[in-house]
Amino acid sequence: MLRATRVIAAGAWDGEPADRVVLEFDDRHRRRIHMSGEGGLSFLLDLASAVALRSGDGLVLEDGRLVEVVGAAEDLCEIAATDAAHFLRLAWHLGNRHLPVQVGDGSLRIRRDRVIEEMVAGLGGRMRAVKAPFDPETRAIHGAHDHHGHAAHRHD
Repeated sequence: MLRATRVIAAGAWDGEPADRVVLEFDDRHRRRIHMSGEGGLSFLLDLASAVALRSGDGLVLEDGRLVEVVGAAEDLCEIAATDAAHFLRLAWHLGNRHLPVQVGDGSLRIRRDRVIEEMVAGLGGRMRAVKAPFDPETRAIHGAHDHHGHAAHRHD
């Protein structure tokens, strides 16, 4: 079976891909899995370690062709704030709950969650439902969260 053994970051490759795989956020953290592209190309993703694939990344096949990773449209909530300080306050509350958050130009995106949306509304955030690929921020320090338990900090 044809294998993809390397990932090239979005923006670091060009040309036409041989095929595309459309994956939701939860399906983009992989090491080894059988994949089928939209055009029918079947291959084995076979990486040395698990990688968080981002929309636009290229999977390098053994024969040199590339398969583009595309983030599937998901049900998201886009959050806007009244000013920069309000934006930071909303971001802090979301981060304090360890939620995956996509930071945009003046907005935050999270997965739809009624309880969190009620919290954001209570904090004065403006929200709208969107259907779009979800590419949340990744950890700044690889594995940092694994070095402490929840008892190590407060959730106020």
